[in-house]
Amino acid sequence: MARRSQQADQELTEVLNQLWRLDTNRLSLGADYIISIQGRAAYVAQGSNYARDRARAPLFTYVNEDKLKSIETYAHFINLLDNYEVSTGVSETVTSEELKENHLFIDSLMETEVMKCAHKYLVGKRQSSSDPEKFKKQLYDIWFRLYHRDRGGGEDSCGFEHVFVGETKFGQEIMGLHNWVQFYLQEKHGHVDYKGYKARGNKDTPDEDDHVLNLQFSWKGLVKPVGGSFIGVSPEFEVALFTIVFLMSTEKMTSVVVKVDEYLLELVVYRHGRSIGTSFPKLLSSNNRDL
Repeated sequence: MARRSQQADQELTEVLNQLWRLDTNRLSLGADYIISIQGRAAYVAQGSNYARDRARAPLFTYVNEDKLKSIETYAHFINLLDNYEVSTGVSETVTSEELKENHLFIDSLMETEVMKCAHKYLVGKRQSSSDPEKFKKQLYDIWFRLYHRDRGGGEDSCGFEHVFVGETKFGQEIMGLHNWVQFYLQEKHGHVDYKGYKARGNKDTPDEDDHVLNLQFSWKGLVKPVGGSFIGVSPEFEVALFTIVFLMSTEKMTSVVVKVDEYLLELVVYRHGRSIGTSFPKLLSSNNRDL
């Protein structure tokens, strides 16, 4: 297990801040979305199906869906969210249409300045080929290549499904679901119930304009005690960021502390062979506060 010190990794911080500045498809609070932080979530044990609700209203008060659907990467991303069996242990079947959707999503990512920057950085670090087609294949293997997550099952999971869509383990535990677009859409349809924010201490609460939150929520009759998620950022930003962290380490688990914009984050990536097992941010502090 590789866990770097709490000192921000300076080089990684620099490239991730480049990605942040290039993320022109990041949504703006107020104009594009509104969230309601509400109360601090209570302690819940892993595997529980009950949590006190410290947030009577949804997390997302408003999201400009027309804008989401007008941006190519978001539109292709949303098309992928209904392509998976939620429960692990159930083999995934990828249809020709779903395969096409996967490749359209990767193609759209490659058109963004965020992914071009990530690709250039990885080429410089000799972690990726300069050939865009070979890099696309590498991205596909990292995020969409199916693998066995649970013993006894078939190829039941992939990095994209786990991180962005979410999974349940034997109907007992929520795994993944670290993406704000999926969270919003699931919440809109009544499948997700936001229970409140999670904090490291009692000193402060997150702000509505924070782009990273630690959340507690219920989904599929289960409770996720805490899950870290970026808010408002584009799909290309998350894919680029976690691809870089994944490729810059060969360890089973990598944890790196970086300062992105005003946020001190712990970025966690678990490896599953040549693919991502899971990846998520943990908010350590924001606006120089100890959360």
